[in-house]
Amino acid sequence: MAAEQEDGEAGPAAEAPAEAKEEEPPPAAAEPAGAGDGSAKEAEPPPAAGSIEGLSLNYEEARALLGRLEFQKGNVEAALCVFDGIDLQAAITRFQPSLSDKGAAKKPAKSDSSSDPPNAASLVLEAIYLKSLSLQKLGKSTEAAQQCKSVLDSVESMFQNGPPDIEQKLQETVNKSVELLPEAWKKAGSLQDALAAYRRALLSSWNLDEECTTRIQKRFAAFLLYGCVEASPPSSGSQAEGTFVPKSNVEEAILLLTILLKKWYQGKTHWDPSVMEHLTFALSICDQPALIAKHLEEVLPGIYPRTERWNTLAFCYYGVGQKEVALNFLRKSLNKHENPKDTMGLLLAAKICSEECHLASEGVEYARRAIANTESLDVHLKSAGLHFLVSCLGKKAKIVSSDHQRCLLQTETMKSLAESMALDRYNSNLIFDMGIEYAEQRNMNAALRCAKEFIDATGGSVSKGWRLLALVLSAQQRFSEAEVATNAALDETAKWDQGPLLRIKAKLKVAQSSPMEAVEAYRVLLALVQAQKNSPKKLQGEDDGVTEFEIWQGLANLYSSLSYWRDAEICLQKARALKSYSAMTLNAEGYMHEKRNQSEDALAAYVNASSTQLDHVPSKVAIGALLSKQGPKYLPAARSFLSDALRIEPTNRMAWLNLGKVHKLDGRISDAADCFQAAVMLEESDPVESFRGLS
Repeated sequence: MAAEQEDGEAGPAAEAPAEAKEEEPPPAAAEPAGAGDGSAKEAEPPPAAGSIEGLSLNYEEARALLGRLEFQKGNVEAALCVFDGIDLQAAITRFQPSLSDKGAAKKPAKSDSSSDPPNAASLVLEAIYLKSLSLQKLGKSTEAAQQCKSVLDSVESMFQNGPPDIEQKLQETVNKSVELLPEAWKKAGSLQDALAAYRRALLSSWNLDEECTTRIQKRFAAFLLYGCVEASPPSSGSQAEGTFVPKSNVEEAILLLTILLKKWYQGKTHWDPSVMEHLTFALSICDQPALIAKHLEEVLPGIYPRTERWNTLAFCYYGVGQKEVALNFLRKSLNKHENPKDTMGLLLAAKICSEECHLASEGVEYARRAIANTESLDVHLKSAGLHFLVSCLGKKAKIVSSDHQRCLLQTETMKSLAESMALDRYNSNLIFDMGIEYAEQRNMNAALRCAKEFIDATGGSVSKGWRLLALVLSAQQRFSEAEVATNAALDETAKWDQGPLLRIKAKLKVAQSSPMEAVEAYRVLLALVQAQKNSPKKLQGEDDGVTEFEIWQGLANLYSSLSYWRDAEICLQKARALKSYSAMTLNAEGYMHEKRNQSEDALAAYVNASSTQLDHVPSKVAIGALLSKQGPKYLPAARSFLSDALRIEPTNRMAWLNLGKVHKLDGRISDAADCFQAAVMLEESDPVESFRGLS
């Protein structure tokens, strides 16, 4: 069979000039076309012209060797000229039957004029791979990619069942070609071809080693995330039944990156921090901070600095709403023995603390440290630190017991707000917070100016600006204008965000003595909330969203004020079904008993409400007012409850009014006058809904 193959290979050699047959120099110095002379059939001379290790070389093999030598010397253009003379298809046609026969007969080939077919195939395919590299070095990326692709196509045609038993040299060429092809297509700007090359590399049977596969997976994941190409999902035909098929670039990248992490966990590859960076970015796009935290916690100690890991975990847990867990990580990271001057960590800690009154004092310290750490040129971070300081000071002012302390904190709050505004004048959030501070201090003209400025800055697209405007107008007793603003906001706001606006509209109708229109507004609001609850697209729940419980509670209060007791009781039953133990519901029950002259039952309900929620101001006011009617011996207790209510909410009009009555009954006329004056002033600037719900 070897002899028959030699006859088939004599054609190209026979066309060489006769002079080439008689020359003695090696192929590197002679025209390669005469290297495979047919005279080799007649005798087997010792290694000489066109021979290496006793094996004669044909035309393609000689050019392959000569081109490789030129490439190794750095003569890329010369190497390319030599490689251009190789006819890959002709070579593959000769190798194909020999390889098939060898696989069937399993007999060693004779040492004759043709080199061993696998070795010859390796030599020629390596030459084409080097040709591809040469083209890429010369900036001809498209031609480089085409040549590289021809190597892989040739291997597939030569080994129909995959290349499981090929020699090491050929396997190395295959590995390099598989890696090179997508990179060449990328440089050529053919991104879809690069995508197909990556998938071909990972889905075909190339017998790639672990390191080669890992490199391709990393590059492919980065390409999917940052390559600016919209990839269609992989063909389901190439997947095993029941396997996960990613539907987008990001999903496919996450799949690849988790595979790489699994390899690292199993000890199959070395740790590469870029894998975790890419995965963090991909999961951030998908809004999956919990998965980022999970992977970070699985990384062995010593890979990341612990303060870096704690900070990242804090951001992740804050992203999923586990604020207490996030704050605990930050407390460890910001410890004086760890990294106490980390500005971003301090800002996040201050932000978390600014959302809870009982953490306000701790947040003030974090914010001040962050401000001190920011450089004078870092205006944005300093402004953010001042903004969080304002929020923390405002929360702290609401829980201090001393009026003097509260006044000092409010003064510092306004000073910090002004400083922050000077650094970032057009920050709409700062404008909004300034409006809230003015409103809570009952400076309604300044609050109205801030509300209008916020609406202008946001183009009217943020509903809380309209709500602030409506509440400020209601505090100025301009109810019809407040309703116009609310209706305008409803026209500008998406349907799912209209809940708080409809609630304000219902309360405005009550303030304008239009109870039936208020009931209709509550009915529309109830339909909206129930539609949201039943919607397959779950709404991102905001803190200021309206719940069904609040609606039934509002209707119960409305019907109670109208003495529609049966309707009020039905609404309260609906509210109890949603929340069994609620201070609001118990307070409403107490109000109903009080209106029916059932004083003992009313007092019991009010006390239960205050016990259920210790800082529930309406129940404390109601207890104080009810006790003041029981006789002189109950006046000290009434005064205590009313004073406690004012400590929590200094701007509660009803608390001041009832405290004035207590002072009057107790003979403190001057104190009573001061309380009545405060109640009157607050009534003139009392909104239909507390400003606290906006902050």
